[in-house]
Amino acid sequence: MKGIVFTEFLEMVEGTFGYDTVDSIIVNSKVESGGVYTAVGTYPHSEIVQLVVALSQETKTPVPNLLHAFGRYLFDTFSKNYTTFFEGVDNAFDFFESIENYIHVEVLKLYPDAQLPKFYTEARDDKELHLVYESDRKMADFALGLLEKGLEYFKEEATIEMKPLIEDGSKVLFLIRK
Repeated sequence: MKGIVFTEFLEMVEGTFGYDTVDSIIVNSKVESGGVYTAVGTYPHSEIVQLVVALSQETKTPVPNLLHAFGRYLFDTFSKNYTTFFEGVDNAFDFFESIENYIHVEVLKLYPDAQLPKFYTEARDDKELHLVYESDRKMADFALGLLEKGLEYFKEEATIEMKPLIEDGSKVLFLIRK
C-alpha cells in the first residue's frame, strides 16, 4: 500500500485525536515499520489494518466508522494535491466513472507497484449510478467516505447504499441515487 495512505492517516489521527494518540497507536499496533512512513514508499496493507484496529481500541470507535472518516479525509487531500484528476469534470458520476480508467491508470504510471482497488460501472443514467468496488483489502467503508466527499465536492445531493456482492466485503455495489 502506498505510503501516502499511511502519512495521511496519521495526520488525520493527529488532527482529530492528538499526537499522543498517534504515538500510542504506533506503539500498541507494533507495526514492523515502527510507524515511519514516507508518502512515496510502499508498505504492507496489514500495517494500516493494525493502525486502524489500534485506533479503534484506543478511541472506542468502530473500525468501519474510522475507515469511513478516513475516506472522507483523504478525498480532501486528493482534491487539493491532485487537481489534474478533477480538470474538465463537472459532476460526480463522471468523476466516479473516471477512477478506474483514468485516475488509476495515471497512478500506476507513477507507482507501478501500487495495488489499487477496482471500481467499475454496472449501470448508469442521469439519476442513478451502480458502482462496483472490488478489493481483497475489504475497505468498502473507506470507499464510501471517498464517494460521499466526492458528491460534496461536486455539490451534488445523493444517497449511497452499500450492498455486499460477496459476503466477506471484497466486492460491494454502491447504489448512488440523486
